[in-house]
Amino acid sequence: MKTIDNLNFSGKKALIRVDFNVPLDKDFNITDDNRIQGALPTIKKILSDGGSVILMSHLGRPKEGPTEKYSLKHLVKHLSDVLGKEVQFADDCIGEQAVEKAAALKAGEVLLLENLRFYKEEEKGNEEFAEKLSKLGDVYVNDAFGTAHRAHASTAIIAKFFPDAKYFGYLMAGELANAEKVLNNAERPFTAIMGGAKVSDKILLIERLLEKVDNLLIGGGMAYTFAKAQGGKIGNSLVEDDKLELALSLIEKAKAKGVNLVLPVDSIIADAFSAEANTDVAKNDNIKDGWMGLDIGPDAIVTYKEVVASSKTILWNGPMGVFEMQKFEAGTKAVAEAVVEATKTGAFSLIGGGDSAAAVAKFGFENEVSYVSTGGGALLEYMEGKELPGVKAINE
Repeated sequence: MKTIDNLNFSGKKALIRVDFNVPLDKDFNITDDNRIQGALPTIKKILSDGGSVILMSHLGRPKEGPTEKYSLKHLVKHLSDVLGKEVQFADDCIGEQAVEKAAALKAGEVLLLENLRFYKEEEKGNEEFAEKLSKLGDVYVNDAFGTAHRAHASTAIIAKFFPDAKYFGYLMAGELANAEKVLNNAERPFTAIMGGAKVSDKILLIERLLEKVDNLLIGGGMAYTFAKAQGGKIGNSLVEDDKLELALSLIEKAKAKGVNLVLPVDSIIADAFSAEANTDVAKNDNIKDGWMGLDIGPDAIVTYKEVVASSKTILWNGPMGVFEMQKFEAGTKAVAEAVVEATKTGAFSLIGGGDSAAAVAKFGFENEVSYVSTGGGALLEYMEGKELPGVKAINE
């Protein structure tokens, strides 16, 4: 793997694609800086070599060009604080100011460019746009795993303008190494925990995991599609009626491959999708009319904790319920606690970005598992066996 360890950056300007798509509150304060923290080792290595750094990222999904809400200028103060040095800012990513500031950059200095997505050309993978960006630096580093599955100008196209000077940053290298460890070098028993709303979102991953895992635990909204497929009454629970046959076929596939596919036996049910709803406990195949399952129930929690406790490798992607509401967080929290305990006794645990990462952070466990991925969608696609454009561009 071509990482930044392969080069001494002394006297070089490194153009780094980072993923600084961080959440901001109404006053533009960063509410979670994990993605910024994730990029620091790469930035610091290049600066300590005697290089300079030009950072490019997107923020949010601006629809109509430059938008105050999505300006990366809001990150400058925090970035300066965590790096311990003043970060310069260019009010464009390819305009005159960007070109001038990049050209004037001295060793040890850092420049942050304005939001790449203020240009439609970024998401379209426009080659001319990518070439303009490429002229700002001597070396290209991709450290944005969260966007590696997108064939955008700054992630997949720009690399061709650096045929002999393109590298993975530490974050990207770490993401790929940890995903590979779980996919191809897992110590057994290997347990995958799949949650989230829809079977259809995870179908490719589930099918691939059935080739690799010993246990597959299903939670979240997708569990009710399995329950209905087996003839259960699920009330108003989330269901994909067009995926019932698929759910049954996955159950059969698991049996044929000797995989222990575990579905929740019970649920915390509610009479409305609301934090104030009335709640009860019900068997998963016998939910009252007008009620819906919003979390796995106490019996399911016991079973899931037992399976996780006996595991040596754990992949977790997707919550067990609507963990954002306190009444429906118990299942997700219990699974998180079980993963932490297993990790303490020697298991390797990979948390698969997105809602799973948010849940682990909410309960304060982000430093008590082996690895928390920064890229939900990218990790999913990589695990499904797809080639990520941002990875391919460096490897070519």
